[in-house]
Amino acid sequence: MASDVPMFPLGTVLVPGAYLPLHVFEPRYRALVEACLEGDHEFGVALIERGSEVGGGDTRFATGCMARIVEAVRFEDGRYAIGTVGVRRVRILRWLPDAPYPRAEVEDWPDPEPGPDAGAAVARVVPVLRRVLALSSELGTAVAPATVAVADEPLAAGYEMSALAPVGPLDALALLAAPTPEARLETLGALLDEAASVLATRLAGG
Repeated sequence: MASDVPMFPLGTVLVPGAYLPLHVFEPRYRALVEACLEGDHEFGVALIERGSEVGGGDTRFATGCMARIVEAVRFEDGRYAIGTVGVRRVRILRWLPDAPYPRAEVEDWPDPEPGPDAGAAVARVVPVLRRVLALSSELGTAVAPATVAVADEPLAAGYEMSALAPVGPLDALALLAAPTPEARLETLGALLDEAASVLATRLAGG
């Protein structure tokens, strides 16, 4: 069933289970945070297709993720520092007027249950992710440690690794929008294989 929810368009992609800190300073998003704190603490996050995070007038993609505020600090000047966690994937059916903040009609977009081969897919992707994180760290990029724990359950593992992988926003959106957990793992594995090759070449001075 579709619901009318507050939306926070960003230049980054949120996936279920991932942590997203935000510094909220625009008046419209201060109002969004206040409304959420008075309600169910949830808002939607969507990737900006064209435009800027600040000022409005942006174009947004139609795949998003609901975020839940788990911590919030209000400063004397009205700004907020909030910590959020991705809750569930949604489809954005229709954008509503930005009054007093962006809103949209969304519907939940649950993933199908993982199939019998999903566990093996996780086992193939995890070592590639660890290699990419290790190579990225050697090159001075701030990433999670290569020893980071990954869930055993394939759906959670796919989202966790999507959040950890050092990929661009469009690739992250493709991972969020994958039709099945297996498709997400396959796409993630291909992205990580490519990243590992590029990083290894850079480390070798190529």
